[in-house]
Parts: sequence; C-alpha cells; structure tokens
Amino acid sequence: MPASNDSALVLAGQLRSLSDAALAELLTAREIRGTGIRDFFDLADALLDPAAIQHALGRLDRSTLATLAALGELGPVTEADAAAHLTTLGADAALLPERLATAARLALLTQHLGRWVVPASVAEQLQLWPSLGLPSLHELVSLSAPAALSPVSGVDVKFTDHVASENAFQTTTSIAELIATLDLESARELARGGIALPDSKRLAAAMGVDLDRVSGLLDIASRAGLVALDSGRWMPAEASRTWMVDSSGERWALLATAWLERLPVDIRTILRERAHAVWGERLEEYVAWLFPAGDDWMRDRVRVYTRDAELLGITADNVPSTPGAALLASGADAAATAMAALFPPEVAQVYLQHDLSIVSPGPLAPPIDARLRTMADVEGRALASTYRVSTASLSRAMAAGETESSIREFLGGIALTGIPQPLDYLLTEAASRYGLVRVGATPEGRTYVSSTDGTLLRTLVVDHSIGSLGLVRSGDRLESRYDRDLVFWALSEARYPVAAENAAGEIVTLARRQASRITAAAATDTTGALIERLRVGSSADPDVTGKAWLARQLDVAIKGKVGLTVTVRMPDGSDVDYQLEPASVGGGRLRARDRRSDIERTLPLTSIVAVAPAE
Repeated sequence: MPASNDSALVLAGQLRSLSDAALAELLTAREIRGTGIRDFFDLADALLDPAAIQHALGRLDRSTLATLAALGELGPVTEADAAAHLTTLGADAALLPERLATAARLALLTQHLGRWVVPASVAEQLQLWPSLGLPSLHELVSLSAPAALSPVSGVDVKFTDHVASENAFQTTTSIAELIATLDLESARELARGGIALPDSKRLAAAMGVDLDRVSGLLDIASRAGLVALDSGRWMPAEASRTWMVDSSGERWALLATAWLERLPVDIRTILRERAHAVWGERLEEYVAWLFPAGDDWMRDRVRVYTRDAELLGITADNVPSTPGAALLASGADAAATAMAALFPPEVAQVYLQHDLSIVSPGPLAPPIDARLRTMADVEGRALASTYRVSTASLSRAMAAGETESSIREFLGGIALTGIPQPLDYLLTEAASRYGLVRVGATPEGRTYVSSTDGTLLRTLVVDHSIGSLGLVRSGDRLESRYDRDLVFWALSEARYPVAAENAAGEIVTLARRQASRITAAAATDTTGALIERLRVGSSADPDVTGKAWLARQLDVAIKGKVGLTVTVRMPDGSDVDYQLEPASVGGGRLRARDRRSDIERTLPLTSIVAVAPAE
C-alpha cells in the first residue's frame, strides 16, 4: 500500500526542519536503517511504509492509539476539535497534548496550517486492525483494563522482605565476584553475542551460580557501568574500583538505581503504579491490554526487567519488597536505607587458620574484603566466607604493590587469633621468591623475561597455558613481541612469581588496565551517518539546496497527482498563492492547471518561493 503523496510531501518538509537531535531520536525510535535513503522524501516514504507504521504502532499505548484512530477519521483537525471528538467517543482527553506530541515525535502525526493531520497511510493501517485481530477504534476506547492487581498482604511483608534481602545480598556479592574474576582474567564476547562457554563456566564457578544466571548478572553489572566490553573482551570498568570498597548497602543502591534509571518510561510508569501490588501473570495481562499491538516485544521487555527485579530484591516471588516499593515510589535513597536495614551486619575481623585458610564469621566489610582477595583466593562465598592463602596469591599481591611487611601488618590487624606459624613461614618464602621472574622492555621495543633460575625459564618456554606469548630463547633470557604489560599480566595469571622492572632493573608496580564505559553503539554511528547524508544537500550552497528541494517537491506532486499551493513572487515584490495541479517541469518552468480559473499556467521556477499541499 503506497504512502499518500500529500502525506509524504508534508512529512518530508517537517523532517527537514527537525534538529539533528530530534532526527536522531526519531530514527532510533522508529529503528530506521539508512539503506536506500538519499533525502528527506525517501525518509518520509520509509516512515510511511505500512510495515514500518505497524511496527511503530506496536510501541504506543492504548490511549495514544485511540487518539490516532479518532483523528484519522476526522481529517485535519485542531486540538480543541480533537478533544471534543474524543470526549464524544467516551475517551479521556485530559492528556491529549502529551499523546499528540508522542505520535508526532514518531512521525505518525503531522501538523499543517495549525491543524493536526494523521497521514493517510497511518489511518489506513489502523482501519485494517480488526482484520488483523487487533482492536478497532470503538474497542480501543470502550474495552476496560483487566481487573486491578491484587494488593500485597501486610502479613506477608516480613517474609517478602526476608527473601528479597537474601536475593539482593546474593546478587550484590555475586557481582563483586564477577568483577574480581574479570580483574584476574577478562572474558571473551562471541561475535554472535554472549560470552564464550569456557569463560561462562569460569564466571559461574567464581560466582557460585548456575550457568544460565551468568548473562543476567552480567547485564546488571553492565547496566550499572561496573563492567564493559573492550576490544571484544569483558573486563571491569573504572567505576568498579570505588564500588568494590563501598558498603553492601551502597553497592546494592547503585545496582538498583541503574535498574530504575534504565527502565523505559512506559514500563516505569506501569511498575510505579503497581509498587504495592502483586506482579506476575496479571501484570502481563495488563501490559497486553495497554499495548494491544506490542506482541511479544512488550511482554519480553517487562519480563527482563521483572527478572532483574527478582535478582535485586526489588521483588520476591513477584511481590514488591519494602525497599522495592520505596525505590519505585520515592527513589534510590529511601530504597537504600530500607535495604541496608535488612542486610546482615558486616564484620571487620577474621580467623587465620593453620591450614592457610581464612574464615570470616560474617559478611566481611567490602574494603577489607577487596584488599584481602588481592592476597588470598576466595574458596566459598556465603554469610561466612572462606579464603585461602598460597604462594601464588601472595606473589600476585606483591606484583600489585604489596610488600611482605604491608601484608603482615594488614593480616595482623584483621586477625582474631594472630598470624599462625604456617602462614608466617609462607609469607617469608613468598617474599624470597617474588621477582624470581622479571619482565622488562628492550630498547628495540620487545619484551624480555629473565630469571636466575634456568629451570624456571625452560618451564616458561614449554608451558602451553602461556604459549600465545610466543616466548623464544634469546641468549640467557626469553623474548616476546608483545608489550611488557601484557606479558607481565599473563605470567601473573599463570601464577608465576613475576615482577616488572624498568630500564634500571628496579621493580615497578603495574596497574591493570580497566575498561571504559561503552560510549557509542554501532547504531548511533549508523544514525549519525544517515543524518549527515540527509544534510549534505543543505550544507554548501543554500541557493542550490533550495532549487533541489523545490524540484523534488514538484516531482513528488507530479507523480502522485497531488494538488499544490504554489507561492509565486511577482515583479512588484508581492507574493501570490495559486492552487495548482502540476503537470510537468521543463526548461526551468512549471506547467500546471489552475484549479480556480481552470486555465493552464506556466511559471518560471525562479519565481516560486514556496510549495505546500493544496488547501
């Protein structure tokens, strides 16, 4: 079904007048791809394509759809007349300006000569709805919402909050494990999306969750800006440094705030209105009623956010918790206060065991936990966590800047029972071995690996786990074509007692690179390129641009047999409007039939100052 040419003519003109920001918003919202679009007329045609219109209508709520359908029956109409007509139909016209603005932002509605106009293609698509099993205008207005959702019982609040706080605490600690694990070794993102299976298994084991939970927890961490993709690898973002030493309540607050801020406006409104009601199937029924053409798209969006709400303790078994209701109704600060009161109290001291394990009698305060895990590996995460110290973990700590004395001071300060003798011996041994493998850079830009232990160097050459470094013998040391930092961290992750050194042979501390927040998606780049292409014709010579625009308008009108109001500047400087049916353009002149006088006119294109659809 081709777009009405007068609709395309009006829409093209309005699109041309939009700012780049408004154009980008429209293109993103309508998910328009730039293929085959050369100018604003092509864009208007793409927006008025029936399939594109149906796609956009699926994103509108019931009231906005009813407004569009009603205006489509009326033709050009003022806002006041539209409100009166909706009231006659029994629809609520109180939010009419907002609905008109929403439809206009999506190019499903235009404004011409002070009147709102629903493009013919949009009106025709809505008229087809009953044959597609979708509601008619009458049903959009008259069919009431499903029964109100069940209110939360006051008796169940304590149980709901208990379950919610357990979920929230588990998710918060799991994400801390995710960040710590990615800090040791990043995870590869597949080209088709999703994390490579070996990395998913590694992350699941570190977080103590099932494999199918990894992607959801990664989504939550990414949404909060704690992890990011960098060169195809997931790694901690800069913001994670601060988050890892925040209190458990502050950690949760950031995750919950990110969940709330990223909620689409339509879903946020739905959930906020149901902050004290049971969600679940009845919420999905309401969403299906509110967005009658939303299909699985809208339901899937709600399910993703309600899934994350369960993980974050905003709900428990589809019932909003006290912190969850506070988040939706009052904001993050009120929610954080409510959730912090439900979390178990943090401890600041641990038991150092003779078997080199460290046991925390409760949730360890995050600043202490963050530092402890640099020198010990986490073995079990629960309310009482377990860590284990090894030569490799102590070497890792020293590579990150710790010294034997600083480790002794830290462990002695948090120990409830002092430092046991086996741990004391291990500290001494690790300190003596630290730096047995040295990594530095040659003047030629290659990386060398040296050691006083020849056997250890031979082991490095045949170790398959670091084979990608391409270490080759060069005299009494090894060399690699990769840079020093990459070789250093690879050897550290492989648990070798490695230290980095400068040109003077002095040990230096290297900071592990952190990923930046994702700044620009490919879709944004595509949108920007399309806008630039649309603007090219108006960026150099305004006179040439004006002539090209006029020629394109006339071409569309001639092909579609659309009547025009043509404004012509007379020799005395005055402007005269003609109601014309254009027939052809040639030799710099427009030939057209004058509707009012029923004669043929020939007008020089240089005298035409404006063109618009006929009144």
